[in-house]
Amino acid sequence: MNNKTKTWIITGVAAVAIIGGGGYYFTNSYLGNNVEIEQVLPASTAASAKATDSGSTAKVENKTAGAEKLSGDWNISQGSKVYFSVTTSQETVNFVDEQVSGKWSLNDQDPAKSTAEGQIEMSGIDSGNSQRDEHVKSADFFDMAQYPQATFKATSFEGMPAEWTEGQTVDVKMKGTLTVKGIEKPVTFDAKAAYQNNQVLLSGTTKVTFEDFGMKNPHSVVLSTENDIQVRLELKLAK
Repeated sequence: MNNKTKTWIITGVAAVAIIGGGGYYFTNSYLGNNVEIEQVLPASTAASAKATDSGSTAKVENKTAGAEKLSGDWNISQGSKVYFSVTTSQETVNFVDEQVSGKWSLNDQDPAKSTAEGQIEMSGIDSGNSQRDEHVKSADFFDMAQYPQATFKATSFEGMPAEWTEGQTVDVKMKGTLTVKGIEKPVTFDAKAAYQNNQVLLSGTTKVTFEDFGMKNPHSVVLSTENDIQVRLELKLAK
């Protein structure tokens, strides 16, 4: 093998390495996750005894929120977010939408009869990658031009207490109808809720599929996506 041939081989190997590395960087940047989920519930909302320096404990007073504070209408307020997540052959990719609105009506006499409804503006979908977001909003997927909003309407609640101890969480099941692209899907959100600082905080999840709303999960030579979509509510409610 002469020197000229060796030079061409070395150059070719170097080019493949550069292109391959650049391709990996581009793929990772375009397809990777750029959104971290932020929970509205504090890391620990349960009041507990505090240990003193002497080793003894002091009780923390729990404030109870009764009907006069909880009953009535609550609005989804600033800081609320809705996430949906898909799992690809690389990792789980999160999308967030901060354009959330809606109203809850809490019934202190019969918490199971409480109602809730909310919506997101599909234009607010953000994964930290504008090209990917535009594709998701296109007619291939959510078809934002024809269906600018997605909605949820609760039909029943389980686990809603008549009185809430401030700062402590309760387990809640919220059943209702999720509407995306004009297609209705019955869903159940498994959630945790808390009353704190004159707000009701709720963090809940449910799972749907691309097929539920007439979509196909994406596949390509560099990416495969599972059919499941996890929907997550991180809501702050205020009167």
